[in-house]
Amino acid sequence: MSLECYIGPEGNLLEVTEEHAHRLRLPHPILSNRQFAGLSRLENRGWRRRTLETTFARGSGKRGLIDALSRIEREASRAVEEGIRVLVLSDRAIGPDRLPISSLLALGCVHHHLVRTHQRSRIALIVETGEAREVHHHCLLVGYGADAINPYLAFESLWHVRRTGRMDSFDHIRSDDDVVAAYRKGVGKGILKVMAKMGISTLQSYKGAQIFEAVGLGPEVVNRCFTDTESRVGGIGFGVLAEEIARRHELGFGGGAHGNGRTLPNPGDFHWRKGGARHMWDPASVRGLRVAARTNSEDAYRSFAHHANDENTRKATLRGLLEFDLPGAPVPLDQVEPEAEIVKRFATGAMSFGSISREAHESLALAMNRIGAKSNSGEGGEDAARNVPDPDGGLRRSAIKQVASGRSGVTIAYLTAADELQIKIVQAAKPGEGGELPGRKVDDYIASIRHSTPGVGLISPPPHHDIYSIEDIAQLIHDLKNANPLARISVKLCAEVGVGTVAAGVVKARAEHLVISGDSGGTGASPLTSIKHAGMPWEIGIAEVHQTLVMNNLRSRVVLQTDGQLKTGRDVAIAAFLGAEEFGFSTAPLITLGCVMMRKCHLNTCPVGVATQDPELRKKFSGKPEYVINYLFMVARELREIMARLGFRTVNEMIGRVDALRAAPLPGHWKARSLNVDALLMPALEPPDCLGVYRRHDQDHGLEGALDHRLIRLARPAIAEGRPVRHDMLISNGHRVVGGMLSNHIIREVGPGMLPEGSIHFRFRGSAGQSFGAWLARGVTLEVEGDANDYVGKGLSGGRIIIYPPRASRFKAEENILVGNVVFYGATSGEGFFRGIAAERFCVRNSGATAVVEGIGDHGCEYMTGGRVVVLGETGINFAAGMSGGLAYVRDPHQTFERRCNMDLVVLERLSDPEEREEVRRLIERHQAYTGSTVAAGILADWSASHREFVRVVPIDYKRAVEQRAATNGARRLPNAART
Repeated sequence: MSLECYIGPEGNLLEVTEEHAHRLRLPHPILSNRQFAGLSRLENRGWRRRTLETTFARGSGKRGLIDALSRIEREASRAVEEGIRVLVLSDRAIGPDRLPISSLLALGCVHHHLVRTHQRSRIALIVETGEAREVHHHCLLVGYGADAINPYLAFESLWHVRRTGRMDSFDHIRSDDDVVAAYRKGVGKGILKVMAKMGISTLQSYKGAQIFEAVGLGPEVVNRCFTDTESRVGGIGFGVLAEEIARRHELGFGGGAHGNGRTLPNPGDFHWRKGGARHMWDPASVRGLRVAARTNSEDAYRSFAHHANDENTRKATLRGLLEFDLPGAPVPLDQVEPEAEIVKRFATGAMSFGSISREAHESLALAMNRIGAKSNSGEGGEDAARNVPDPDGGLRRSAIKQVASGRSGVTIAYLTAADELQIKIVQAAKPGEGGELPGRKVDDYIASIRHSTPGVGLISPPPHHDIYSIEDIAQLIHDLKNANPLARISVKLCAEVGVGTVAAGVVKARAEHLVISGDSGGTGASPLTSIKHAGMPWEIGIAEVHQTLVMNNLRSRVVLQTDGQLKTGRDVAIAAFLGAEEFGFSTAPLITLGCVMMRKCHLNTCPVGVATQDPELRKKFSGKPEYVINYLFMVARELREIMARLGFRTVNEMIGRVDALRAAPLPGHWKARSLNVDALLMPALEPPDCLGVYRRHDQDHGLEGALDHRLIRLARPAIAEGRPVRHDMLISNGHRVVGGMLSNHIIREVGPGMLPEGSIHFRFRGSAGQSFGAWLARGVTLEVEGDANDYVGKGLSGGRIIIYPPRASRFKAEENILVGNVVFYGATSGEGFFRGIAAERFCVRNSGATAVVEGIGDHGCEYMTGGRVVVLGETGINFAAGMSGGLAYVRDPHQTFERRCNMDLVVLERLSDPEEREEVRRLIERHQAYTGSTVAAGILADWSASHREFVRVVPIDYKRAVEQRAATNGARRLPNAART
């Protein structure tokens, strides 16, 4: 065994016994000053260190920058050849006459040079910089090859803040060391968040992975410093970078036109500041739109549109670099598609009830339903009462219901009440991240709709946590089409490199509608890193998707929609010319309803009642559906005028007509002169037998041969006359989503109350296919003598599922796999009894169903928010990860369960409550009666002893909410979705 060097928090060297000799171990990618200084102690261990100065002479311009990069490349290679093992890239030599090379530029240059010379694996790269401060800066440095970073100026700035008393309110910060620890902890969590949303598990895998795309970097920079990074709109070179470095240097050292040497300007990166960075929603935009929408003033709208199009858009977006060309003669305005038809192509973005108030959510729905457009429920479920028209005929339901497999509140009634079902793979302005609703916003009403616990925060894992492949998408599309054959199935993607290829696969998986979301937009609840640095402009995404689908002759099978800071008719026209045929609006409709862009959505303190659940603040809501309608009709009116001027009579004629666009004279900004938008304006290459460049043909979902057609016929006496029915039949794994169409039919015929228990009972023999019993309605029992595939009981909505091995089998059921992965995914109510072992992710996101099983694989009860789960055998690892509600009872006779359980959010207790013990016993009795389980029989035979073997898994937040509710109203237990 050898000794491994470990740099401790004080910069001291610790030694740990390891199998691999001569290794340097860093506990964190961010090094404190003490840890960085501790590197010098490694010299006598064979870890020779050399520092490369990453500065260049003031006034030397582009030539000086390029020469400096060449110098550090040569010095890096020489250091490797001389046996140096740690190379520090440092900008500490900055001074009045020395300009710092951007730390990312220097690092990327050295990293790729060493890769090209086959030397990179022989040396560690550490960056000592005053530039890096935000999470994204550190992500970039690690992503382009840094082994560690010492952000010395960030530390010194924070120390100054503490010493001036501006951190006195933070009890955990009492010294400079506490500041460093807090900063490193925050940055570490931020890096982990980025890694998680990219699906990367270890920092070693993230390092040098270059999972970025550039916007506005020219080829001379990319090829040398960021080799193989995509940069599809071209952009600046070393000359502009040298100029920018010089201007920033002047801010710090005075002199010149850009600095005074005393104070630094507030750039207003996250909140609008006068004279700071340009924001798409500045005070003039917000005020102008509100006036236009509330007064229905055409003049006010034109003033708003002029500001949005000519001031903000021109200088802050890719579409600002485009202008209209004249492909044909103008047409009379009265020959252009009317506004009432155009607005039907509009939709509001996915904003869940919970993230915004009930008043705001329902106002959007009322407005969109009134004009034949669509509002989007978001992922928070929806009250079934909104499906009933108001006395005045207004309909408050959202036409688009968003799902992502088992998101909260997804029931068969919810799915049936939709005109469009949208599968959410991205999180709009924060792609790759899951949403989060803080516990302070989860009141009793929201918890009842989301099938969760009041006061307990709701965590949605990253959307790609649900979907791993095109096959998964194809299955989910098929599931949803069975659950509501009348609904259009939509998939929401994000504008990023390669999205065209993904879109082609999704269309082949039978999607009928695609949303390509851009990087801008989103609520004030978005993490700061995501507001600035996640996603790509929708202009790039929609152009790539349209071109790819046309080229592969798939475009005629799908409707394309885009969104992301669409505001005006000009925006809509450009989106259509790039390939979109429907258009999403999110922030703008909220502003018409009163939003003032406070960016405090997650704090529940919205002063205008838009993004809060506080009853007192909601009283301040002043929005009306008419304001949204006024605005959207004015957008349509502006679009019609553009269409008439350019010679288009219908929106369909505009789709993909990039010849109606051309590159505009570049704006006056000194950094914009080298941008290139040719990638956006490339005409789609049509195949010889092109079927169309917009949606003309229906997808074939293959529902005609579904087993459910037979089930519906057999169940008619129960549905129409209330007479119970029971039938036996064979089943095979070619039968997918059995029970979905039946459940949809029950909702349409009977209503959301569904059927009484025991109304319909189908018993199958054989092997059931994917998604058996998905969204199964109450009153229906599906029993299988055999086994079943993945996704059994997905979204279970009150039904009962019973599965056990063939009666004649001789193997031990409790030792064999009976059902596949992700059983009861997102179940909201109902029950299941499984005599055998379930595979991985059993009851993931269960929010109300009861299940008994005789063993499970890894990740059981993951992200569970409600329900009861009884496990009579062993579990795999990582049980209860992300679990925030419901209860699990795990038999643990050998006391090995604790090391298999993820203890981050739960505590383990004994089954001591007599009433609860009796409840578990009754469940095991029913399991034995339904399945003939010998395991259950053995447990029940000596219940007085065997109940002591059960461990009670309780989410910490759930337990707190129960205790608080009990203290408030004397309730012994909190009413929970598990009991509904």
